[in-house]
Amino acid sequence: MMEHLPALMIAVPLFGAFTTPLLKKRYSLASMWAIIITAATLGLSLLLVQEVLSKGIIVYVFGAKNPSLVLPSGYRVPVRIIFEIDAIGAFMALSATLMSFIGALYSYSHVRMESGLEKYYALLLLLEVGILGMVLTGDLFNLFVFLEIAGIAGSALVGFRNYRGEASEAGIKYLIVSAVASLMVLFSIGLLYGQYGNLNIAYLSTQIHFDTVDMIALGLLFVSFAMKCGSVPMHYWVPDAYTEVPAGINPTLLVATYASLYALFRVSFSLFGAITWNMARVGWIMSILGVLTMFIGVTMALVQKDVKRLMSYHAISQTGYMLLGVGVGLTVLNDPAKLSAFGRTAMAGGIFHIINHIIYKSLLLMTAGALFYVTGTRNLNEMGGLARRMPYTTIAFIVGAAAISGIPPFNGFASKFLIYETSYQLNPLLAVIAMVTSVLTLASFVKVFASAFLGPPLEKYNEVREVPKPMVAAMIILAVLCILFGLFPNVVLKNLIYPAVDALLKLAQYQSWGGLA
Repeated sequence: MMEHLPALMIAVPLFGAFTTPLLKKRYSLASMWAIIITAATLGLSLLLVQEVLSKGIIVYVFGAKNPSLVLPSGYRVPVRIIFEIDAIGAFMALSATLMSFIGALYSYSHVRMESGLEKYYALLLLLEVGILGMVLTGDLFNLFVFLEIAGIAGSALVGFRNYRGEASEAGIKYLIVSAVASLMVLFSIGLLYGQYGNLNIAYLSTQIHFDTVDMIALGLLFVSFAMKCGSVPMHYWVPDAYTEVPAGINPTLLVATYASLYALFRVSFSLFGAITWNMARVGWIMSILGVLTMFIGVTMALVQKDVKRLMSYHAISQTGYMLLGVGVGLTVLNDPAKLSAFGRTAMAGGIFHIINHIIYKSLLLMTAGALFYVTGTRNLNEMGGLARRMPYTTIAFIVGAAAISGIPPFNGFASKFLIYETSYQLNPLLAVIAMVTSVLTLASFVKVFASAFLGPPLEKYNEVREVPKPMVAAMIILAVLCILFGLFPNVVLKNLIYPAVDALLKLAQYQSWGGLA
C-alpha cells in the first residue's frame, strides 16, 4: 500500500465521489459514507507526510516506467501521469484532507434538511480530488486538469442552494472566474510546451531562460493563480462565494483557494526560481499585493452587517499575510545572506499562516453557519444575547476571533509574529501595515461578538438551543487545533513548515528527482 500511496490519495475520494450518488434514497448513509471516505483519506495523508519527511521527495508514475503510445507516423508519445510530492505538497494534502473531514462531519447536521444531498457529498469529494491532484502533481497540464475539476465542483457547491438567487449568482461568478483563470493557465502551458516540448515542472525549470515568451507565460500564471487565491484587485468573487456556500463546504473551499496560492508559490520557486535576479522583482510584486490585499480586505469587512460576508472579507485580508510572508522570501531569493537572515523565516511565517488561517477561518465560518442555523438570519442587527443559548458556539467564536486577530497564545499570533519581524527587516512600512490590519481585525470581531452574543436575549430567540452535536464536534476540533498550534508552534514549524519551506528553496533537489520525466 505504501508504494501506491500517491495513487490512493486520488483513488479513494474519487471512488467515494462516484459511489455516493448510489445512496440517493438514504441520507444518513450518504453522509456517513462521506465522513468515512474523508477520514480514510486523512489517514492516507498522514502516512504520506510521514513518507515524505523520511524519504524526501516521492515520485510516482501512473503506469510503467517508460510507457509510450506509438502513432501510425511512428512518433512515440509518452502516456503517463507523474506525481512529484515534496514536503509542501504533502503539507497541502494534509490540509485538504483534514478540512474535508471536518466539513463532512459538520455537514451531517447542517444540511440535513436540504434536498439533493447525494450530489452535495459527491461534489465535496470531487472538490477534494481536485485539490489533491493540484498539490501532488509534478506536471503543468495535470495541474490544469485538476484545477478544472476543483473549479467545476466548487462552483456547483457555491450554487448548491439554487432556490436562492444570490447562491446561483455566486456559483456562476465562481465558475466564470475559474474558467478565465484556467484558460490563462492553459494558454501559458501552450507557450511553454511550444518552447521546450515538455510539461514536467522539474524538467522545465532546468530549461527556462526567461525570454519574452517565458515572461508572458509567467505573467499569465501569476495573474491566474493570484485571481484564484483571492488577491486584490481580483478578489471580487470571494465574498459572494464564501457567503453563499454551505458552511460545511467552507473549509474545503478555503483549501481549494489556497491550492491556487500553492500553485503560485510552486511556479515562482520551482518553475522559475532559477532566474533569481528576475524573481526578486516578482517577490516585490507579491509583497505589495499582500499588503494591499490585507488592508483592503479588512476595511471592507468593517462595514458589513452580514456576519458571513464580514468573515469572507477577512478571508481576503488574511490571504495578504501569506502573500507578504512568501513574497519577502522571494524578494531576497538572490541574496543568500538575507535569505538566511530573515527570508526563510518569512516564508515559514507565510506558509504557517496558510494552515493557521484554514483552521481558524473555517471555525469562524462554521460559527456563522451555526448562527444562521438557529436564527435563520445572517444580519448582525437582528441578533443578540445568543451566548446564553449557544455556549459552545460562543466559545468557538471567541477562540477563532482571538486567533485571527493575532492574540497570543492562539495560532494566528504564532505565524503573524514571524511575518511582522521578517517583513520589518525588508521594509518597516510592510510590518506597520500588517500590524494595523490586525488591530482593525480585532475591532471588527469585537463588533460581531457584541452584536450576536452579548446583551439580553431577544424574545424571538427564547426557544433557541445549541446546534446539533456533529456541528459542535467539528467546531471544537478546530478550536482545539487553534490552541495547540498556538501553544506548541515550534513542533509544527519543525515537522511541517520548515520542511515545506526548504522544499521550495532547494530547487536543485526538486530538479534532480524530476529527471525521471
